[in-house]
Amino acid sequence: MKDQGFAADPQHSPLSVGIIGGGIAGSTIALRLAELGIEVELFEEGSSLVNGPPICHLHAGGNLYREISDEQCLTLLKQSIETLKVFPHTTNIRPTVVAIPQHDAGQPDALLPRLTQLQAAYRQLVNEDVGNRVLGNPEHYFKLYDRAAMEQLRCQPNPVTPTRLDDWMIPVAKHLELDKFKYPMVLVQEYGWSVFRLAATANLALDRLPSCQVHTRSRVVKVNQETNLRWSIEFEQYDSVSQQSQRLSTQVDYLVNACGFQTGVIDDLAKLKRQRLVEFKAAYVTRWLECEGVWPEVIFHGERGTPDGMAQLTPYPDGFFQLHGMTEDITLFREGLVASTPDSAQPKLAERFIRKLTTGWQTEDIHQRSQRAISHIARFVPAYESATIGGKPLFGAQQIPGDDATLRAADISFDGHRYARTEIVKASSALSAADSILEKLQRDGLITLKSGSESQKNAFPVTSSLSHHEVESKAIELAIEREYPEALAKTLSYPLA
Repeated sequence: MKDQGFAADPQHSPLSVGIIGGGIAGSTIALRLAELGIEVELFEEGSSLVNGPPICHLHAGGNLYREISDEQCLTLLKQSIETLKVFPHTTNIRPTVVAIPQHDAGQPDALLPRLTQLQAAYRQLVNEDVGNRVLGNPEHYFKLYDRAAMEQLRCQPNPVTPTRLDDWMIPVAKHLELDKFKYPMVLVQEYGWSVFRLAATANLALDRLPSCQVHTRSRVVKVNQETNLRWSIEFEQYDSVSQQSQRLSTQVDYLVNACGFQTGVIDDLAKLKRQRLVEFKAAYVTRWLECEGVWPEVIFHGERGTPDGMAQLTPYPDGFFQLHGMTEDITLFREGLVASTPDSAQPKLAERFIRKLTTGWQTEDIHQRSQRAISHIARFVPAYESATIGGKPLFGAQQIPGDDATLRAADISFDGHRYARTEIVKASSALSAADSILEKLQRDGLITLKSGSESQKNAFPVTSSLSHHEVESKAIELAIEREYPEALAKTLSYPLA
């Protein structure tokens, strides 16, 4: 992220920016601009902000994705560090274990050059600015465990509170069938991320910024650029008291399309072409009451889209775990990846996916896919077969710009006049998108930025001023409102020295 030591020039009348979409991208951009005094109007169809795909992991290095480039991994590392500094109460501080099953074609040694490169990059960032030390000690960024080390750990008691790297591997060593894996296994400091505490931070912070007007329960139905280059926005706003909608309109100087998987809908309204993919995905909420020890996240590598697709076990408090299984019977869906066409920038998902997104899941479907996820994990952790369904799935559709379904590091594109679209694939890219828009506004002469004082160099003072208690309390409120277990909003944090 670029230098943030700027303040809006008070000699110019405030620029007005309309942002369509109140997900993590739209909310982050709204925060970034509104803190500088730019007038922002944020439009969100839902009743609260940041309610989309199943965010659960801060990709501080992208080690889940062995198919992506080293360049993307380094970008994700830097973006994640900046994001942690801006949203300090949103992470679950625990490491991730990467294990490669015997049946997988991959080899553990292939991971080592990337891990070494990422560790060196993290070390350099910390040397440049001690404030970047948000992933713990760079020397502990990762650690390798051979078969003998895992056998030794298996004999140790489960610690009540992990205080060293080895403590995290003890429950893993005790519960995995060690003969089924290649060695070494890797423990890496990729933390968890709470979508509910992200949502809480965005809702609380934007409510405190007078220069941002948030329109929830508001669906944009028309955009049009006037001859003076200003954008008119027409939207239908639903009143939950009267249970009626009213059609309203406003004008802004600049338009940001942050509609996530529906970005193409606004592109079509604006008569702008764009090639993209949209993929529907789901993760499953389960509870393992027999769980012993404090678990890290565990990633079992596998070939995407096959029955042996990657399995992901993500821990939360109170015995809850979120599961991914990168097969078409679990997290992925047949015909769940669709592309735009020359006639429309919006890829068309099948009606069964639209029903899930708008009206929810059928009970039978929840049960069937959740049980498949449990069985997928139990192939590696046999005791997990006793886990039960803990709630409805976390689900959503994810856009990917272009035609490369493996792309993970992307942020924004600009088109036409005074129009930007966010195209983040991972939530940690939202901050980069916000800064790109700020730089574009300056280059186009729409705002004048000047160097600020030392106290102004800390961007996002509103999010930083929020207390952990108020963020977690709001997050629990949102989890209940969205009909998810409170545990998914609670903090799981075991920082090491």
